[in-house]
Amino acid sequence: MAFDSWAAFWAMGHHGPYVWSAYGLTAIIVIWNILQPGWRHRRWLKAQAQLQRRKIIKG
Repeated sequence: MAFDSWAAFWAMGHHGPYVWSAYGLTAIIVIWNILQPGWRHRRWLKAQAQLQRRKIIKG
């Protein structure tokens, strides 16, 4: 599909708000799915380190 101008590209034949919000929401979800496991893993590692410190202190 060819567009006459950048404005026509962004407007997408008056479907621009729907199209670009769908792309934006998809990008947010993909980024969340990439970052969230790392955050969970880091939180798990901190919790494990805390448990190990408690075990060492209690002896």
